Order: sequence, then C-alpha cells, then structure tokens
Amino acid sequence: MAELPGHVAAALRRLPAPACAYVYDTEALRTQAARLRAALPRKTTLVYAVKANGHPKVVETLAAACDGLEVASGGELDLAVRAGARRIVFGGPAKTDAELAAAVRAGALLNVESRFEAERIAALGLTADICLRVNRATVAVTGSHAMTGTPTPFGIDENQLGPVLATLPSSLTVIGFHLHAVSNNLDGPAHADFLREAISWSVKTASAYGVQLRIVNAGGGLGVDYTSQASIDVTALSRVTVPDGVELILEPGRYLAADAGWYAAEVLDLKTTHGRTFAVLRGGTHHFRLPAAWGYSHPFTILPIDAWDRPYSRPEVTDTPVDAVGELCTPRDVLTRDRHVSRLRVGDLLVFPRTGAYAWDISHHDFLRHPAPDFIVL
Repeated sequence: MAELPGHVAAALRRLPAPACAYVYDTEALRTQAARLRAALPRKTTLVYAVKANGHPKVVETLAAACDGLEVASGGELDLAVRAGARRIVFGGPAKTDAELAAAVRAGALLNVESRFEAERIAALGLTADICLRVNRATVAVTGSHAMTGTPTPFGIDENQLGPVLATLPSSLTVIGFHLHAVSNNLDGPAHADFLREAISWSVKTASAYGVQLRIVNAGGGLGVDYTSQASIDVTALSRVTVPDGVELILEPGRYLAADAGWYAAEVLDLKTTHGRTFAVLRGGTHHFRLPAAWGYSHPFTILPIDAWDRPYSRPEVTDTPVDAVGELCTPRDVLTRDRHVSRLRVGDLLVFPRTGAYAWDISHHDFLRHPAPDFIVL
C-alpha cells in the first residue's frame, strides 16, 4: 500500500491513548476532484454523492470543488443546502412527502423513481422539471453492486416506461433520464462505453416518446480496489461525446473521497489462540464496516508509537501473520486476516487507507455503545 503521508502520521501521533480516529484530508479531496474533472468530456456536470461520506467538512469541500452534490435523504439535502451547493440532485426510492417538498423548495433536480412518486409530487401542489430513473433491461457494465438490468427497487422498469410517460401529471415535465447502473466499476473503457450507450439510449427514447431531452444522468460507479492501490482509469471518459443541448451528469462518491481518508485504531492486545495471532483494536467494524460487509481483508500500515509509560511489560509479535480484529463481542468483527507484520506492539496504531468513503457512514455505530472515533480534518 501507499506510504502513510507525513502530515497524517503527525496528526495521529498527537492523539491521546487509546487512539482511534478518522483523518480526512481536504486537499486530497480537491486534488481528486480536479483530476476527475480534467478527464471528463465537455458538457459534463460533476456532483459528489454525499452518501459516500457526509462529514460536513467533506461535503463543504466537495460542494466547492465539484459542480454540486447528489443527495438521497432529507438529512443529506440539509447538508447540501448548508454547504452552499450550487447544484443539488435528489435521488432514492423512498422519498417522503416532506423530503419531496423540501427538495423542490431547495431547487433540487428530482430523480423520480416511480409513477406513484410522480403522483405524490403533483398531489403536494408542486411543479417541477424531473428526470425519470429507469431500470434498464440490460446494461453491459459490471461492478460490486448491480442497480439495473436485474430486479431491484430502483427506478422504473424499462418495459413500463411508455405507460408511465403517457400518464404523468401535467405539473411535471420530464427533461431527462437517470440511468445509474453499478457501483465500484474498475474498468475505465467499459465505463466510457456505458456512458456512450446511456446517451444513445436516452436520445432514442426521448425521440420515441416526445421528451425534450436536456439531461442524461449516468450516476456514479467509478471504483477503487481496496486490496491494492488500483482505481478505475478514467482517461477513456474524455473520449465520450455529449450531444449539443444535452447535459451529462455524473454522481461519483467513492472515487472522490476514498483516498482522502484514513482510519486508525490502537492495538489494545496481542494474543494467539489455536494457532492464529490477533491484534485486538480500539475500534472495529462498528466504525469501518466495509471489510466485513464485502468479505475482504483491508490492508493496513503500522504507525509505531515508541512511548511506553505503563507499569507492565509491552506485548509484541514479530515476523508473523496477524488478524486485525475489533472490540466488539462478535467473531465477525474483523478488518484484516493473515496480514504479515515484521513487528507489532500493543500501543502501536494500525492505519487503514482508502477509508474516506463508505466507511464510517455505513457502519453500525451504536452496537455495544463504544465511544466514537475522533475526527481529524486537515
């Protein structure tokens, strides 16, 4: 894995024991947003998916670095408004009446998920330009999660689109389609092909149904590999052509935020049972759930902490594989298995990179009621 940046290590060394923290680097967020923007085709609007990391400073930074924010709840909408987002896109399959009304008041673009949702918007007395989210019959792109081309609660079945368009309330005007298909795709050329096909499908479908197409929202899905330093190569995206009069919207979250975050937890104990050595941490899956949810081992870096002022000997292991496990009372509280260490001591910190997205935000924080980690924003 990449070497731990010096300013991140310095911030972690200042924590009191037992240390447990997330570190978010705002300059890394801005750098990644600029890198992606430089690779996007003309007439592309870049909005950050707040669900990846809703820390207010992260949201504020990316609201400024991107063209806007994508939100999926009233809470995220409030974050986006307070962050001063220039553009807000609101999606999600279970919007309440209060959320729909608040989104329209905030000037957000609604990705409408069903005919019934459209009826509810109209019944609230709201007038809006909307995009329809469509669950396409087939999508030739893969990732960790498929959103379309398979039975999911997301969007309108492509085969039902005609009747839905024919019976929409007159207070709503369809200006485009939302076609988010996968999460965490690592194949850049395949993603570029997906964008081309999404644009082509939208143009043909709009023409067939008399929709004045202004927006093609292809969602997110730009991936990172958590077991290496690899990420999707976005170079091929620049070769996608967006037609005149059409705005392409992309909603990445993971790609923008993952590498701007580190999760660190102090080693509280080292023990060997039945031939396996465990590093027991002040932390775990209640802070960082992704490894357990996806069933992989997340790499870590050891940050040595040499100071030791306790009145007992310091446990240590050398030249051995260890499992990094958390403080929860469950054998599933595992972040890493079989990671070889040259030397590891109680009191050292294990630092997990690429934890700026879908880390703290998807975790079950209140299980066992352990204290939350510190949050350090650089």
